[in-house]
Amino acid sequence: MSAPRLRPARPTDAGRVGQILSEFIDETPWMPRLHSRAEDLSIAGRMVDAGWVTVAETSQIEGFVAQRGDEVLALFVAPGARGNGVGRRLLETAKAGRVRLTLWTFQANDRAQAFYAREGFREIERTDGTDNDEQLPDVHYVWESEALR
Repeated sequence: MSAPRLRPARPTDAGRVGQILSEFIDETPWMPRLHSRAEDLSIAGRMVDAGWVTVAETSQIEGFVAQRGDEVLALFVAPGARGNGVGRRLLETAKAGRVRLTLWTFQANDRAQAFYAREGFREIERTDGTDNDEQLPDVHYVWESEALR
């Protein structure tokens, strides 16, 4: 796979962004489906319209990161593009120009936890999930730029 081009998402990207999100939910046994695929597309459209989404694109969109200020709201990579550095490139884009980032992931998502640890995030909190929609135990992470260390 050639290196993806990173760019701000356009409204016409919402379908593919929603599809990547839905595919993750469908393939993850521990993840409850709270929304229909159409609702996933609507959620993606709202994030794109808000200007929060950056996509990684080769011949199609391979992944996306949604970021609001210093918070990463979502980072997903399409199944066929995982393990090829797409997630790392998206995360580097999120870090650019920031001194600090925070994000949440689920405790059951071992792959994401290992990824964020490799990328310099440190765990600051674990919860039982009562405050998230999925009601799944989660982990809160923070990253601080080298300038702060």
